Amino acid sequence: MASEKKETTNKAKNKKPVWREWIDALVFAIIAATLIRMFCFEAYAIPTGSMEGTMLVHDYLFVSKMAYGPRIPMTPLAVPLVHNTLPLTGGKSYTEAVQWKYHRLPGFGHVERNDVVVFNGPCGDTAIAEQADMDLDYYQQCRMYGRDAITSRYKIITRPVDKEENLIKRCVAIPGDVLEIRNAKVFINGQPATLYPHSKLNYIVKTNRMPPIVDDKTELVQRLNNNIFVYNLENDQVDEVKKAGNVVSVDLYLRNPTGAAPTEPGEWVFPLDTANYKWNRDNYGPLTIPKAGTTVTLTPQNIAMYRRIISNYEGNTLEEQSGKIIINGKEATTYTFKMDYYWMMGDNRHNSLDSRYWGFVPEDHIVGKASFVWLSYGESLLKDMRWSRLFRGIHSLEK
Repeated sequence: MASEKKETTNKAKNKKPVWREWIDALVFAIIAATLIRMFCFEAYAIPTGSMEGTMLVHDYLFVSKMAYGPRIPMTPLAVPLVHNTLPLTGGKSYTEAVQWKYHRLPGFGHVERNDVVVFNGPCGDTAIAEQADMDLDYYQQCRMYGRDAITSRYKIITRPVDKEENLIKRCVAIPGDVLEIRNAKVFINGQPATLYPHSKLNYIVKTNRMPPIVDDKTELVQRLNNNIFVYNLENDQVDEVKKAGNVVSVDLYLRNPTGAAPTEPGEWVFPLDTANYKWNRDNYGPLTIPKAGTTVTLTPQNIAMYRRIISNYEGNTLEEQSGKIIINGKEATTYTFKMDYYWMMGDNRHNSLDSRYWGFVPEDHIVGKASFVWLSYGESLLKDMRWSRLFRGIHSLEK
């Protein structure tokens, strides 16, 4: 009897207080959620309309990290369950005191043509702290207003690769592909790219009387005059609009003709060298997507295409002196790529900031593959649920 009382007393002494049990449970939950988010899947919200009409603003989806292999964190010392900014305070959620090299665990496959991919935006390595209130990124602001004007007016921040802003686009071309855009139509290796019914482009719609076509499907962009309008239409809407009784013609709205570079700095396209590349958003290339292990010849005429790869993405020093290209202190006439690169574009082609403007996406920027939508709503979560989109895979939304 005495031994039983002693055992009961010892158990009572060793029992954790309720607050301690709650803390232990919370710590376990945070660790488990962090590991799942890091190695399995992560929730992601569509913030802009660049992927309309396949993906819509306020689509919430799960992104598979295992599809291409989980990426080991390159900035391991960070607050769990947040990306690069602390809630409420707006401060950095990480420290760069420790930085690991890029490494990816084996996955189920590799990035394939037409995959919808989440990745760290290459243009996000340098950003304006007030960027949330601006339509243009840091590099576009510098081109338009001058670097000195931007750096003197705003606080400029730099971020490591895995803490750059997440973007979602469609992988249009993979390493080794030759990409070309002709009158807003994409060609890969000389063949037309896959055309999705919900992808959007701007069209000039001429009518023979007022009012113009206006319904739930037609998105008016601009009114050019009484009878000519610019509409942003899905591919499967074009024939329907052509059949409308008051429509005379429907033609693609091409802002710049073939062989003409944009005149406005904010519309310049990669590689931002209008002297050697007369490209624009609708007429672009041909351009070969870099592949690991392949070698290119470097010249003063094409170095603009590879500057960021050589210096920013693959960690070399790069100098250009009197027509000579100096890499890591030695003159170079060729360069061999260390990583694979990808070409990403939004389905809402005339309203997407994508690879046409900031170039190649390195493999170490790839986060994961969009898997399925688990929540979707319009203007209001309570009043405008899009029930038909819930728990649908990305492939089913593309049809």
